[in-house]
Amino acid sequence: MSQFDAFAYRRGSRAPSIPDIDRPRAPGVCTDYKDPISEDQYDRRLNQRRRIKLRDRPVKVVWKKPENGRIKLNFDGSRGREGQASIGGVFRNHKAEFLLGYSESIGEATSTMAEFAALKRGLELALENGLTDLWLEGDAKIIMDIISRRGRLRCEKTNKHVNYIKVVMPELNNCVLSHVYREGNRVADKLAKLGHQFQDPKVWRVQPPEIVLPIMHDDAKGKIVLRTK
Repeated sequence: MSQFDAFAYRRGSRAPSIPDIDRPRAPGVCTDYKDPISEDQYDRRLNQRRRIKLRDRPVKVVWKKPENGRIKLNFDGSRGREGQASIGGVFRNHKAEFLLGYSESIGEATSTMAEFAALKRGLELALENGLTDLWLEGDAKIIMDIISRRGRLRCEKTNKHVNYIKVVMPELNNCVLSHVYREGNRVADKLAKLGHQFQDPKVWRVQPPEIVLPIMHDDAKGKIVLRTK
């Protein structure tokens, strides 16, 4: 599907091979083929290799509605100064109407792990609530880069999230994944940051928290947000 900057999994298609994660590792350590490194070091290396170069001019960013019959999930992770992370996400239909939202703290995690945890939680809620034909969108391009490739990662915690995502996506019928700049992912970003405040997971099924209503209204109108840095 040309409108998506990624790939699609369809029901009945062959799921990607699952990396082997049974090899024992020391807690908090990701191993490469030479020397062990910390999870934070591994996370920085992954993101440095996939850093997106911005244009000299401001980029116009718009949140796009899904097509009729498809549901869009925007997800995001947030990491605080002390290494504590939280996640959030929102499901909307082709009219930009709110369907479901979530937010929660997940404890200590790297930024990349938080992004994967946010997507994983969204897929869990999709299964629980019978939401299929999903357009999954996040602002961390590394998520697509990792999920779309075969083979194994060297960080066990990240591998577990990746494995779950790769198994579940084909079950959700014509599921696609795309990248958007942070300016097009503002509702999920706000919900992810909100998760730092909660001790227990939050799920909104009727209407979202008031703090995201203005952003959702902007998204529904197709408001352009400039990305300048």
